[in-house]
Amino acid sequence: MVDSSQVEQASVEIDSRKELILRNLQEALGVDKLGKQLGIHGKIPHVYWGTATTGRPHVGYFVPIRKIADFLQAGLKLSLICSFYVTVLFADLHAFLDNMKSTWEQLENRVIYYESVIKALLMSLGVPIDRLNFVRGTTYQLSREYTLDLFRLCVQVSHRDALRAGAEVVKQVESPLLSGLLYPLLQALDEQYLKVDGQFGGVDQRKIFILAEEQLPKLKLGKRWHLMNPMVPGLTGSKMSSSEADSKIDLLDSHEVVERKIRAAVCNRQEDGNGVLAFFNFVLFPIVSPGSLTVANKDFFTYEDLRDSFLNGDLSEEDLKTVLVEFINELLIKVQGHCKSDIVREALEKGYEEVSSRVVRPSVQRVVHISDDQLHVVNQIVNGDKVISEFPFFILAEMSLVSQGIDIEGVVLISDMEAFLDNEKVVFSRHEVRFFYSAQVTIRKYLRDYVLNMYKMASSVTRDETMVTEGTSLGGNLIPLLYALSHHVLKTDLALIGDDSIAIANVATKLWSCLGLNSPTQLAFPVLIGCDGKKMACSAPDFLLDPFDTPKQIKMKLARSFCEPQNLEGNVAMFLAKQLVFPLLSSEAFYIKRSVENGGDLSVKSYDDLEHEFVCGSNPAFPLHPGDLKSAVVGFINEFVNPVRTHFVPTQASLLSAAFPSGKKGRG
Repeated sequence: MVDSSQVEQASVEIDSRKELILRNLQEALGVDKLGKQLGIHGKIPHVYWGTATTGRPHVGYFVPIRKIADFLQAGLKLSLICSFYVTVLFADLHAFLDNMKSTWEQLENRVIYYESVIKALLMSLGVPIDRLNFVRGTTYQLSREYTLDLFRLCVQVSHRDALRAGAEVVKQVESPLLSGLLYPLLQALDEQYLKVDGQFGGVDQRKIFILAEEQLPKLKLGKRWHLMNPMVPGLTGSKMSSSEADSKIDLLDSHEVVERKIRAAVCNRQEDGNGVLAFFNFVLFPIVSPGSLTVANKDFFTYEDLRDSFLNGDLSEEDLKTVLVEFINELLIKVQGHCKSDIVREALEKGYEEVSSRVVRPSVQRVVHISDDQLHVVNQIVNGDKVISEFPFFILAEMSLVSQGIDIEGVVLISDMEAFLDNEKVVFSRHEVRFFYSAQVTIRKYLRDYVLNMYKMASSVTRDETMVTEGTSLGGNLIPLLYALSHHVLKTDLALIGDDSIAIANVATKLWSCLGLNSPTQLAFPVLIGCDGKKMACSAPDFLLDPFDTPKQIKMKLARSFCEPQNLEGNVAMFLAKQLVFPLLSSEAFYIKRSVENGGDLSVKSYDDLEHEFVCGSNPAFPLHPGDLKSAVVGFINEFVNPVRTHFVPTQASLLSAAFPSGKKGRG
């Protein structure tokens, strides 16, 4: 039986560890959950801290490093993804996406430099680092599983929410780069893939932490606690930044440079925007606590006492700056001593060397040689930038090219993931079975290069440029990227698309150019409409012509379609005849059965002839009746799809039930 004194002692220890973890933080979310984890026997809470390996670390890093020291002392497992167990995450992918300013070789060397410096910082404070774990983001962020979860998150998160989440850490412009909207989602997903209990960062990360707490549970990926340290103002009074040299002190700055920067720092007799006071508050006192700082021969045990003495005039600006110069230089002697090695020196040189602007040039374009006669066939298909109406299906165009002796290799690409990203027109759990249902050719998605190229593309276009679908979901913005990548992977020479995809094709053209990739010729065809007059892919199930429909179902669907006598506007049966029947018949005649009372049977050789029969009639007394037209179109469609029905008889039921469990054919 547990002694009551043991229980009390355990409770005191938990409270002590919790106090150590939370001290000097500006804000903490999920504290109750953290407290429960601290009370679980054998549980070592795991936290991560992430830093993008962009600029050089500066003395502002002492703030999170001092806090990491508290975590380690409190018995947390710490993971640093450049993250109680502490992991440090080196976010090299995020760094690369920062307008792709750095090469991979630079970033690899920066990771080495960052790891060496962070270890040096901890050792300069006397903190053991044996329970510290370092992770590079690209070791898992380019995986298939991570990418699929990112897609799921993108469909769930709106442009507005993503923009708001990154407001403090991503440069705000009228139309931000797409990568800037993905940044907060990647950081949220890191929590799941690092297998941590919580995340630690600056208070400028708060909105990203909120996004993670709100969105990850919706994907059944759990909810973590979040700890936030205050942001340290730079010496100029603004946020300390690696990109503003005068606002920060580099960890390798000499004594003279440190003193020059501090002597020139803003130190008005006020607290707000005072970079010198901020250093005492967030760096010096946390390091010496519970000890004191001696300023002008007086000992100060708290920041508040020192601040009040300065504001009321008992301490001068010179007093504060003199102590700050001495303190920072003493710390940096230790840090720089730990960094004196050829490995660190080489990593620093290679990681931050000047790189000339990269000129992106496409590789040598593949050339297809065709004869004049074959070129004439292509010109028959293409009219200007678009395809003439006689060829609604790219399959028909391909059949025409092959029949004329043009040697081509065709691939049918059914964009299952794009359908999911487009407002979940295919639910995530069904995208794979619909893949097989549609007989899609397997393509190499989710490979490292594929995913990396996707992120490169996201850094090349803006949110507004990629808004090509309806709705507010961020997932729709990824559709042009996946389209461009699919054709790159397939090494497409000619892409045949519906005219509803022209906006996507235009974005893809820019993406191929930005990455120096060869771009295929893109031919756009008018898309078929359903029996409700809408685009076939957007028609309701009762109006969509499915090859697995029975002859009776196709007849009933077409019977409900608009087909007013002698009216071509919005006439579904006439449109299907134009876009489907005559292209498949090629030069053969279209037979239409009619009763003698309605003028007798017709043999129509072209759509123009059919149009004349419907509007005027070769015998004006007997223009083609809508019922006879629909009957002929139904008969043709049923004859066309019957081989498909017959082929899939053994597997049709299982395919349909797996792909469309509700019994309906989905939303698109």
